[in-house]
Amino acid sequence: MKIKAITLREIEMPLVHFFETSFGRMYSRRMLLVTVHCEGVDGWGECVADESPFYSSECVDIASLVIRQYLGPMLIGKSVEKGSDVPALLAKVRGHRMAKGALENAIWDAEAKAKNVPLWKLLGGTRDKIPCGVSIGIQDSHEQLVDKIAGELAAGYQRIKVKVKPGWDVEVLAKIRKRWPQILLSCDANSAYTLADLDHLKKFEEFKLLMIEQPLWNDDFYFHAALQKQMQTAICLDEAIESARDAQAALELGSCRIINIKVGRVGGFSEAIAVHNIAQKFNVPVWCGGMLESGLGRSHNIALSTLPNFKLPGDVSASKRYWKEDVIEPEVTVSGDGFIAIRDVPGTGYTLRPDQIEKITVKKETLRQAK
Repeated sequence: MKIKAITLREIEMPLVHFFETSFGRMYSRRMLLVTVHCEGVDGWGECVADESPFYSSECVDIASLVIRQYLGPMLIGKSVEKGSDVPALLAKVRGHRMAKGALENAIWDAEAKAKNVPLWKLLGGTRDKIPCGVSIGIQDSHEQLVDKIAGELAAGYQRIKVKVKPGWDVEVLAKIRKRWPQILLSCDANSAYTLADLDHLKKFEEFKLLMIEQPLWNDDFYFHAALQKQMQTAICLDEAIESARDAQAALELGSCRIINIKVGRVGGFSEAIAVHNIAQKFNVPVWCGGMLESGLGRSHNIALSTLPNFKLPGDVSASKRYWKEDVIEPEVTVSGDGFIAIRDVPGTGYTLRPDQIEKITVKKETLRQAK
């Protein structure tokens, strides 16, 4: 497949309900979509970078700049056989994994279309359905949070994850556990604590959590290992895992017992599969985290989640939880018992809605080979 051009498209999608973490509150999402135009087929990818560099050093504006000036020119005019060819072509640029992931995943999408096979099978997936959990942000009150959890449980979701931060943690978890003693419950701190909070974090043990996600520094393995040694509850690493090497280091050090794989965070499907394989070798389960993706990114998460070591419910939930109107059809839906059925059709299994995408596009640019 010869890459003829790349289109960068910034869209803005309002959220159905605000989403708050320890970083702040969001009411809408600016997103960067990329279209890689190959001979005879277009592939689409989504850059999962946020509007601001809080979760990661990357953000939408920086990702767009790096693709425009560096990564895009490295690909345009090149011929590739498969998505896994892309990382080597972009290796000269250090970091910028979310920008790279958007481009690589677009090529995987194009490859699946060109070969007329489902993307999930191209990735090596084995499941015909995936279990779903939800991530619920910090709310205005405990009562509001409890109401949201009740709604998600009624919708069939198999695991509830709540965001926590100092001042919104132990009391919240206690109220949830008192109301629902048996549900599969976890929490996500997004690096809101330090090892000085050890005694406080130990209070989380009484709530029988599936995991505590990324409690300490976003780039740390050493102190997470120290924390895990003193905790019965499993630590899950998210932000700290940016590569298969990171996964191996964390597991050899004993920094965690669960890994959250976000395909954009690690730089694309190739590295996500490598992280999956390392964790499987260590007999450590993984799950697929979400980044408030549109239906495009969500369809890629679904495909990745079919790999065999995705043994825990991920954050790949229904479109309607986030968007009044998604950019794909059919929209992603979750069954009453908490599963997404895998669509056994070529490509992602979902069709992009060009009219809807055009309607919410705020900026668009096509990169071509210099003459």
